[in-house]
Amino acid sequence: MTREGLPWVVDPAVAFAAPSAPPVSATGLEPLLGGALRQKAVWVDEGVCIGCRYCAHVAGNTFVVEESWGRSRAIRQDGDSTERIQEAIDTCPVDCIHWVSYEDLPALEEQCRSQELLPLGLPTPTRPGRTLPRRGAVGGPG
Repeated sequence: MTREGLPWVVDPAVAFAAPSAPPVSATGLEPLLGGALRQKAVWVDEGVCIGCRYCAHVAGNTFVVEESWGRSRAIRQDGDSTERIQEAIDTCPVDCIHWVSYEDLPALEEQCRSQELLPLGLPTPTRPGRTLPRRGAVGGPG
């Protein structure tokens, strides 16, 4: 039997009889972005952040400005590409965004919780000190 010059007609039920692709087992090495695992995590020193919002504008899937304090915070490690996050780090006027090891994140978050932060825009008698040194400083990263 021919239809429009074809020598045979395929039964649509044949598609369901074909074997499916073998299931892929998760290895834990499947990154969501970029095809390679990121070696470092991104972290914002909220005590130094001035709330300029540049990072949230550049890498909005990674950074958000927290409502109560007006400071940036990294909310997802896999929100944006490494290049876009680095661009956000480079736009920060006070160098409060850092690449840190994943192992250091819990200690840094605990240190952040122990800092006394006041909402930005209110006068403060003293400004909280830095948690990490500025880039390029003696003994500081890169």
